[in-house]
Amino acid sequence: MLSQWEYFLQNLGIWVGSFTQFSPTGEELENIPSRLSIETLNNNNQAAKLTLQRQNSQDLVLEFDNFSRSLLFFENGSFCQGSMQFSPVSEFGAEFCFVHQNRRLRLVQLFNTNNNLQKLTLIREYREGTELNESPKLTVDALLGKWEGEAVTMYPDLREPSIYPTKMQLEIDLSGKLVQNYSFANNPPFTSSATINGSIINFDNNPQNPIQVLMLPDGASATFPVKVQLNQPLFLETGWLIKSDLRQRMIRSYSNKGEWVSLTLVTERKVD
Repeated sequence: MLSQWEYFLQNLGIWVGSFTQFSPTGEELENIPSRLSIETLNNNNQAAKLTLQRQNSQDLVLEFDNFSRSLLFFENGSFCQGSMQFSPVSEFGAEFCFVHQNRRLRLVQLFNTNNNLQKLTLIREYREGTELNESPKLTVDALLGKWEGEAVTMYPDLREPSIYPTKMQLEIDLSGKLVQNYSFANNPPFTSSATINGSIINFDNNPQNPIQVLMLPDGASATFPVKVQLNQPLFLETGWLIKSDLRQRMIRSYSNKGEWVSLTLVTERKVD
């Protein structure tokens, strides 16, 4: 298995794009053009430099030769960095990044000290010299059908990842609700349902801990608890519909003690 540093190297290059902030209900608040350079500093690629330029902001320059324990990379360069521990007295959140050919899609979910989502930042990037080829805004119709794929779950202690198959079917029932049937590994499938309100999907299976999905531009989606609850397990998820029949999802999971326990990347294709 390659090292985390070797996975990181998939992100080298110059990435042109924008930082777009959204309210918790999906309203666009601002859009700032950006240019990000990620380069190695020596011949053996064991140190790196990151330079972020954003319109009307001072450049951010970072040099590093190792990673925070809160950060994990997958083999294709995709990664997630976020809070190690949920605490009701501090900000909580995570940044998700997908890498696919000459595109990157990043999403930051940030919660306030009232345990509610404060804002989302969607970062759409493409390698300098290539085309953006942005996907349309995500819709429910684009998600309907049968999806099959593979999940890779990594752990903060860097033990051997878990790899297992996944199946999901999404359909609209006679009442107009979205119904999701999902199974992974050898576990029995489970069903959940949701109401659809424009670009917002509200899963209502657990009224004590409702989950919301926000559909965003470029095929992106953000899944998060409406309010983070103490003493209950929780997860944050970001999805990217890369093509009409190819989607990736990344899930950052926490225990009922608020401890970060795993990070999962699901790659799934529409089969029907």
